[in-house]
Amino acid sequence: MSRILNQELAMLSPGQFSFVDTCQRRPGVFCWGWQERTGICADPWAVFVFPAALTPACHLLQASMVRRVAVIGAGAAGLASVKCCLEEGLEPTCFESSEDIGGVWRYTDSRASRRVSVYRSVITNTSKEMSCFSDFPFPQDFPNYLSHGLVLEYFRMYARHFDLLQHVRFQTTVLSVRKRPDFLASGQWEVVTEAGGVRESHVFDAVMVCTGHYQEPYLPLASFPGIESRFKGQCLHSREYRDEQEFRGKRVLVIGIGNTGGDLSVELSRVAAKVFLSTRSNTWVLSRVSAHGFPRDMVGTTRFNHLLDWLLPAALTRRIKFRKFNSWFNHTNYGLASSKSSKFKMIINEELPFCLLSGTVVLKPNVKEFTESSVVFEDGTTEENIDVVLFATGYNFSFPFLEESVGSAIDDNRSLYKCIFPPQLEKPTLAIIGLIQLTGSIMVGSEMQARWVTGVFAGWNKLPPPSRMMAEVLKSKPAVKRNPSERENLKMSFIGYVDKIAACAGVKPSVLRLLLTDPQLALAIFFGPCSPYQYRLVGRGSWSGARAAILSQWQRTLKPLRTRVLADTSNSSSSWCWMCLLALPAALTAGLVFSKYPWAGPQL
Repeated sequence: MSRILNQELAMLSPGQFSFVDTCQRRPGVFCWGWQERTGICADPWAVFVFPAALTPACHLLQASMVRRVAVIGAGAAGLASVKCCLEEGLEPTCFESSEDIGGVWRYTDSRASRRVSVYRSVITNTSKEMSCFSDFPFPQDFPNYLSHGLVLEYFRMYARHFDLLQHVRFQTTVLSVRKRPDFLASGQWEVVTEAGGVRESHVFDAVMVCTGHYQEPYLPLASFPGIESRFKGQCLHSREYRDEQEFRGKRVLVIGIGNTGGDLSVELSRVAAKVFLSTRSNTWVLSRVSAHGFPRDMVGTTRFNHLLDWLLPAALTRRIKFRKFNSWFNHTNYGLASSKSSKFKMIINEELPFCLLSGTVVLKPNVKEFTESSVVFEDGTTEENIDVVLFATGYNFSFPFLEESVGSAIDDNRSLYKCIFPPQLEKPTLAIIGLIQLTGSIMVGSEMQARWVTGVFAGWNKLPPPSRMMAEVLKSKPAVKRNPSERENLKMSFIGYVDKIAACAGVKPSVLRLLLTDPQLALAIFFGPCSPYQYRLVGRGSWSGARAAILSQWQRTLKPLRTRVLADTSNSSSSWCWMCLLALPAALTAGLVFSKYPWAGPQL
């Protein structure tokens, strides 16, 4: 929007330009003052009317008030936000408190820094094809699941390719973000930063907060009687964990069975004298590898499966899932989960079942209390001579730089409109990017958020009035504030959420339309992985390479495995194609139903 306005207004003189206020009927609101040859209107609902001979396609355009955007954080969400700002003709300035990009994926051995870092051995839980930026695939020779070093290398490639680093100010800490006195009219923010001991004050038209939710360790010591007053062993949070060496020969209790708790228990079991894993949750343990050796998320995260989840009763869907989970091993026998429980979490860990089976990791219930050197569990059992207690209990997010009236209202992502915009603001010029829990890649969700938000800032996408946004937030917000360990149950469907934001941004693909124009692509989109490239097929920011990326994603998945090629010449994709063809009648039937009754379910 802003680029079109710049081009068109540059060709006009005041005599050629007329202004009409169709909303509030306040003539004279327009301020004729050129700023870099751009007309700036003081009323965001103003409508520009151009001479028909000059701009036949642009009679009614809403003025955009946003130009300069502050982006806080240069992790995955921050880099995507900078790129999206540039695509919309905005002027981003990214403030990064550390000396490099990467966020939590930039590993460091140091524990002195307050910056949260992944541990040395971490491997991604989502595959490369399901985790990449939507117009920048991972190199095809990268493995399907990645170490932190390869993820950081990918971020560097992305930043170089789109020339993002020139917009990043490193070792610059944001101290405060406050509304300007004229916020009701301008929507502007005053941002105070500090770099090298020097403080600066900046004025920005909009702010994108990209600090994520891995910020402050959640350490619920009050829930464990005796751990502070009596226990003499070492107590630390998983944030302080780097590798297993310092735990050699020790008896370790890990509290919390999320992905981190499972990973650390397995790793510690190789060197520790004994590892105990305490949990109060029903947990299903999954493998990254699917039944036929493909990445699990590529096989499972499809629009077809998403449609089935909506069509089938929730109880039946749970039964099918639990039976599938138990086909690997019986979770009840291992004390992990019961199929009768409606509350559960899922973690990714291939090695944990074997560690439990071999006794190198012992599963225990919730802790009742601590003594000087032992721990008593709720089932009455006791384990003696515990040397270390390692809390894998997650993180709290906070925004200490936001002014109190704004930051205090964000106690959960459900406090935000679409998990992005604080609904109480008079002007939607503040966006929180990446504060989401999805069943798929958060990085993909964050990029989609950034695309929509920058479209809103540029004037292409519109938000409902604050009253409607607040009503939607209140409708979806949980009645009780949850701690980080309980937020797992608030995970949103990856396809459901990203599709919703993509629809707002006007970039959601239509399977029904593609069935008529490009059946091969339509089948790949509906039955194949819901990979990020799908959201670059249509709308603003479409990418000419999106179709080819979708149709070649299975080849890129197999490429890093072709280090020893066998004589078998069978085409691994042929069975998938036949499955698509056989299921085509079902897809067409579903499409007809939902086209006739669009309110009935997921839009195709």
